[in-house]
Amino acid sequence: MNRILVAEDEPRIASFLEKGLRAAGYVTTVVTNGTDAAAYVRDGAYDLMILDLGLPGQDGLAALAQLRTRGERIPVIVLTARHAVSDRVTGLDLGADDYMTKPFSFEELLARVRARLRAQGRPAPTELVAGRVRMDLVRRTVTVGDRAVELTAREFLLAETLMRHPGQVLSREQLLDRVWGLGHDPGSNVVDVYVGYLRRKLGGDVIQTVRGMGYRLVL
Repeated sequence: MNRILVAEDEPRIASFLEKGLRAAGYVTTVVTNGTDAAAYVRDGAYDLMILDLGLPGQDGLAALAQLRTRGERIPVIVLTARHAVSDRVTGLDLGADDYMTKPFSFEELLARVRARLRAQGRPAPTELVAGRVRMDLVRRTVTVGDRAVELTAREFLLAETLMRHPGQVLSREQLLDRVWGLGHDPGSNVVDVYVGYLRRKLGGDVIQTVRGMGYRLVL
């Protein structure tokens, strides 16, 4: 599996990224300052780094400059609250491969991660299969046996999350973080509603409710 280093000092965002990337099938490590980011890239076999610029101590730009000076070619996606064009230009000139500003769409971030890994010859999985359900992540299509199923974007993302963890119980909180993102009301019943939608489209026995814990995909 691809290994991703996340350099982010905001605990909530770091946790959100870590959970989402792991749910997408990646192995993740989180560091909270630029010095550690540069050191972990040097000492570890990472396939990609997501780098915040506003890190304490050595900031993200300094860490990025250090990496490129050492000749490290790891793909770097900058993720930052800085919106100034000058910051984007500086980051790209120092060797960043991509740039996203906060707030961001996690689905778009995943697409950019997949694109950078493909460019490095480290392709991410493009198809998921669980029982009779087959999901094409590139064409964004789903079939159950020989039957094509049309899902909305949110239904697709929820189904994808469950299919990446077949047989594993995922809590409502985990599904909220991955599918609906930061700041969504933890008391909302939106997960239950969308699980109902998926059951009607994929089959009532595909997703099992684990009382008091959450949901899991049944193989």
